[in-house]
Amino acid sequence: MDPLAHTLFGATMAEAGLKRKTVLATATLIIGANIPDVDAVAMLISSDYALQVRRGWTHGILALMIWPFLLTGMMLAVDCLLQRRQHRRSHRGRDRKKYPDHLTGPPPDSGTMQHPSQLPTADTPRIDSPPSSTRSKHSPPMRPGVLLGIAFLGVWSHPLLDWLNTYGIRLMMPFSDTWFYGDTLFIIDPWLWLLAGAGVVLARSESWPGISGWIVLGTALTALITTADMVPWAAKITWLAGVAAIILVRWSGWYRNVVQPAAFALLVAVVLYVTVMFAGAKMTAWHARSHLSGDGIEIRQVMANPLPARPLLRTGVAASESHYYQFRVNWMRPGSFELIGVPVPIEAPDRIVEAALRSPDVQGLRNWMRFPAYEVRRLDDGWRVFIRDLRYANPEQESPSGIGMAVVDLDQELQVRRVR
Repeated sequence: MDPLAHTLFGATMAEAGLKRKTVLATATLIIGANIPDVDAVAMLISSDYALQVRRGWTHGILALMIWPFLLTGMMLAVDCLLQRRQHRRSHRGRDRKKYPDHLTGPPPDSGTMQHPSQLPTADTPRIDSPPSSTRSKHSPPMRPGVLLGIAFLGVWSHPLLDWLNTYGIRLMMPFSDTWFYGDTLFIIDPWLWLLAGAGVVLARSESWPGISGWIVLGTALTALITTADMVPWAAKITWLAGVAAIILVRWSGWYRNVVQPAAFALLVAVVLYVTVMFAGAKMTAWHARSHLSGDGIEIRQVMANPLPARPLLRTGVAASESHYYQFRVNWMRPGSFELIGVPVPIEAPDRIVEAALRSPDVQGLRNWMRFPAYEVRRLDDGWRVFIRDLRYANPEQESPSGIGMAVVDLDQELQVRRVR
């Protein structure tokens, strides 16, 4: 999922009650929910290298066991630094407030007799005495064990959300390079944003900086959704109604005594929404197998592709032993199932395709493809090879747009001339 979805999910878990369990719980959940995505730096090298590296080592089982301990150690170090800083501040403030001038200033002249009332007594505070507590009275205590458990929740929420889409995740890295797919949510899901963000907005909009930040973010997201051609008008209106509801509740102020229960209820709503969408993926796969088996076609694999902002509609790819079948369906109405285009033959790469696949510039795509389809065209001075993953490229697509496709030009000796 996108970074905003991960961040809002971690923040919602905090507002639902976990932030009261230990100090720094909110920061731990938000950082943990995003930390596996450190592999995003691979995108700075190339998009193909990102396909080769992303959602691998940093998302695998070994890293998922290590990240929580590293994050907990970092949070404990941050807490220690904050406590020392607060200790110094409170110490200086108490010195100025409580100590007489003759105790904090220069010593009196040795030849001057002091009055007994000016001499320190047993009740006079020592200059180096530490404060009894440097934490806010509203702040929970530091509980390292609880913080570690919260770090596990934050970190493990990341692969769970990533598994839900069609991009895939290599959960068993570094022991296995196998990709796993949930086919449940589109990689950018506005309803997840709305449900996970509502509770956080209500809890974190008491100050003008907070209000300003939410206004900027809400405006940007609303512009993105309402101007996207792929989002239907009904979804745009629903989004605007949801944003208006959040503003109305925030403006009314009645939520202030029920922020935690409201955040918990919204977290439950997120879980229910994901559960329904997961059921939709399974129903879509069942519809595809059922309809194609009626035509005598045995299906071995189905991808149920979620569409942005359209929970009931799915496109997808069904693979038999010999062909790919692309389809569209409303999973609540089995009769709406229809095939898109003509079946695409599944063919093993020949020597020309193999030469194209050996190009260093397509190794990420080669490793990441789920439904590979190849097309070879003869040129005057060589060959042009179209490499498509039918998850994200259609069979007639001529040029790469985003991920899921590459075009490799070969010369007569099958040496790579150009990759795009």
